[in-house]
Amino acid sequence: RPLDELRRFDAATFGGKSASLGELLSAGLSVPPGFAISADAFSAFTAETGLDGTISAALARVTQGNLDTVDLASKTIHEAMRFAPLPEAVRNELEDRYAELARETGTPEPAVAVRSSALGEDGEEATFAGQQESFLWVRGLEHVCDAVRDCWASLYTPRAISYRAARGAGGEEPAMGVTVQAMVDAEVSGVLFTCNPVSGDPSMVAIEASWGLGIAVVGGETTPDDFLVSKVTGEVVRRTVNAKDVEYVPDAAGRGTVRVEVPDERRTEACLHEEHLTALVDLARRVERHYGSHQDVEWALARGRRLPAALAVLQARPVTAVPERAPKLSGSALSLVLGTFGATPKDERG
Repeated sequence: RPLDELRRFDAATFGGKSASLGELLSAGLSVPPGFAISADAFSAFTAETGLDGTISAALARVTQGNLDTVDLASKTIHEAMRFAPLPEAVRNELEDRYAELARETGTPEPAVAVRSSALGEDGEEATFAGQQESFLWVRGLEHVCDAVRDCWASLYTPRAISYRAARGAGGEEPAMGVTVQAMVDAEVSGVLFTCNPVSGDPSMVAIEASWGLGIAVVGGETTPDDFLVSKVTGEVVRRTVNAKDVEYVPDAAGRGTVRVEVPDERRTEACLHEEHLTALVDLARRVERHYGSHQDVEWALARGRRLPAALAVLQARPVTAVPERAPKLSGSALSLVLGTFGATPKDERG
């Protein structure tokens, strides 16, 4: 289904990531176009190939706390899934949707991000974002099909199997949707929290940013710039600019990404300026207002474009590790701040 047709209640079928992107689009935010694959496609894949029996048998041999049994189950499942064909109906639908995205973007073979969207992911009670795989700068139908299969297989990494076992779900068969979304050639990418995730202060927006795609930060290869900005006044309360030695950019061959060194003159340069911070704080307010709760938002600034067109929203999920003193939003952040002093804003629309 196209992402713009999804809403949060579709998370039970398409997964949290895809449903969240549909919500963001419904709020009028700038989200790259794409489509979502439901968990039914994964179920059809395992049923038609006979993999459901292989998966169940492998997981039945897992002993909680015994890493050898976890590793063996993961290896068995991955080897069985690697060369299993996609069901014809699933492949045909993928071909049609990818062709629609090509027409929408005006590119014969658009580069896409193929991202896992597991059911139960990114909820307010538990989150396992990052446990399943994402594949960036995938181009061409065959490569998209391979990436979808690899996303499904990532349900059974040792880490994912152990996580479910620890939560008492080791014997359950998980399901997964997949998000296929047009890539953003990110000059800068990062995350923001619509509150201070350390103190829980709802009047602050915490922002981290680095050059290029976010892979270097996720992999611990570079330390992002760090900003703390008042959501009420726009004042930059904290600004820490770090040396950013490496970045990931699209491979010149057109598929995949490459790690490159950042030129010396840019390494210690702040990758966000005042206008960027202003735009990101405004984004934080809009996302928070739409969901009515604190959110962790992934974003990117497209290379060669100016604000506001440059800013793209890639994901939003509930902040699950906020200190207990941080209240859940029932209105805007301004309501919370003024409510502390017994005041109420007359109009929360602007």
